[in-house]
Amino acid sequence: MQEKKEGDLQQVLNKVSEVGLDEVGKGAVFGPVFSAVVVLTKKNKLNLKKFGVNDSKKLTPKQRKVLLPKILLLCSDYGIGQSSAREIDKFGIRIATELSMIRALKKLKEKPSELIIDGTLPLRPWKGIQKNIVSGDSKFIAIAAASIIAKVSRDNLMERLEKKYSGYFIFKNKGYGTKEHLSIIKDNGITKLHRKSFLKKSNLI
Repeated sequence: MQEKKEGDLQQVLNKVSEVGLDEVGKGAVFGPVFSAVVVLTKKNKLNLKKFGVNDSKKLTPKQRKVLLPKILLLCSDYGIGQSSAREIDKFGIRIATELSMIRALKKLKEKPSELIIDGTLPLRPWKGIQKNIVSGDSKFIAIAAASIIAKVSRDNLMERLEKKYSGYFIFKNKGYGTKEHLSIIKDNGITKLHRKSFLKKSNLI
């Protein structure tokens, strides 16, 4: 009888979900901002931790690409959303980031009962329960998994866009305002995927 109770309790614990949300590319000067949301059971959180899932910034590109299929296999659900450079210029980065997050959340099969979000800013359009966690991608596996999905997805897009916008080394800088990237912009001008609102602050346009 005791074994059955323990088995039932374990089943319940295995079904307890953690829903993590994170964004990538907020500080870039080129391309969209990406967000991802991941739903994980307690059991699969532990499995992904054993595999080495961590804040995407602490992993190499190769490590992230190896972990991505494991995350997609073990998560109960996930969603990816993005907001374009045009939307960033039109609405500002915070609203655009929120749009990308809401778009990711809309991809889930069920509305989460509670969200944990990396960072200090609440997701204002979300009417459900949410918790903001500073450095959440280092503290919660679901947020870390979301950061990896968002990062690999955005990096893959940057590598594809390199063919269309060659000369800006997008495959290398991933759209961020590196010294080299800003120097190229100064010489060659901007593309339609550069964030004008960001570059105005740098007096580059």
